[in-house]
Amino acid sequence: MTDVREQLVWHRRCGSNACVEVAHDNRSGRPHVLVRDSEDAAGPRLDFTTNAWASFLQAVRQDWI
Repeated sequence: MTDVREQLVWHRRCGSNACVEVAHDNRSGRPHVLVRDSEDAAGPRLDFTTNAWASFLQAVRQDWI
C-alpha cells in the first residue's frame, strides 16, 4: 500500500534560514493543512484545520506571533 504522505503535494516556504513544507489535504472529507520540517520529510507533522491555519497565517502577517 502507498504511504499516504507520498500522495500529497508539498510546497516549500523558506525564511530566516529555516524551511517548512505545507500540503492541503482533502482526502478524509475534512479539509486540513499539514506542515512538516523540510529537512525531515518522514518525521512528525502538524495538522491544522483550515480555519486554524487561516487564523495562524493572519497572526503571522499581523506580527502577533
